[in-house]
Amino acid sequence: MAIEIIATGKMVPPQRISNQDMAEKVDTDDEWIRSHTGIEARHIASADVAVSDLAVEAAWNTLKMAIDRAEVGEKSPEELAETLDLVVLGTTTQDFYGCPSTSCLIQNRLGAKKAAAMDVTVACSGFIYGLETAAALLSSDRRRGRALVIGAETLSRITDWDDRSTCVLFGDGAGAVLLEKRDGEGSIVPSEGGVPKRRGLVRTILGADGSGWEYLVIRRGGSRNPWKTGETVEKNPHVEMNGRAVYNFAVKVITETIARLMEEESLTIDDIARIVPHQANARIVQAAGKRLGIPEEKFFLNIAEYANTSSASIPIALDELNRSGKLRRGDLVITVGFGGGLTYGGNLIVW
Repeated sequence: MAIEIIATGKMVPPQRISNQDMAEKVDTDDEWIRSHTGIEARHIASADVAVSDLAVEAAWNTLKMAIDRAEVGEKSPEELAETLDLVVLGTTTQDFYGCPSTSCLIQNRLGAKKAAAMDVTVACSGFIYGLETAAALLSSDRRRGRALVIGAETLSRITDWDDRSTCVLFGDGAGAVLLEKRDGEGSIVPSEGGVPKRRGLVRTILGADGSGWEYLVIRRGGSRNPWKTGETVEKNPHVEMNGRAVYNFAVKVITETIARLMEEESLTIDDIARIVPHQANARIVQAAGKRLGIPEEKFFLNIAEYANTSSASIPIALDELNRSGKLRRGDLVITVGFGGGLTYGGNLIVW
């Protein structure tokens, strides 16, 4: 039995904000943003678009791919949606505060009437946590066969656009994958080098360090620091970040997670086709790669175009790789990321 990714999809808002555009709003410039982050642009959702809108479009694009590539027997995306057993959404920017879960809104709009639905709120690690959660549920329950895992964010709604140290970093978007539980003796695929490859999601590492909770935080609006009746609010709830502390944490956990995934499966970097990291900062990825001695070309980066889309960044990257034909069946792929909490994790996947 294997839990396989059989289709991918994404949705990125059409409005593109370049670094030059940002320089007209805050005291910054294109050269500084590129050199410190690797970002050249970001996409921003219009005011009437919620995170569920992006997620639903990414989901439909994923289901359409499964139909178009004949990965399933259903004849339409709508028929395929009716067979889903689970919808898992990783997001920090839900449509509504606390209730209802945004995944329920997505489930309803897809017509996935048989599917359970749940939100995973671990910031930028949301897709990695969501993938393992969905795979575990599919594995443990024989009645479940398909799951849609989505990462979606409208970070523009929780960005302080007057803070030049953070506002240049974030963008909006959504990415999704369709998981299917597949049985049979073909669940072991030998690689050319003789290393056995189990199909689908092979191994996941999840972790957290709650002592760093204040390094990435939205201070207002929760039960710890709620809004008060009659209070005048100068700014909307927004992300505050200790950039240096997050950088140090990220380089450490990315390095350790990649090394552990390879060690626990007796793999070398030559066995890995691609590493797809959370697209937070190109310098973080470069530093981790240097520590591990991994060539930069092993990492897939699209941060230049989309900036940091939090839980959406990895599934957006996977979809771009998948649709471009740069991933082949049997390729070993590592996803790795970190997020507020602080959280981190990685998945080892046979494509």
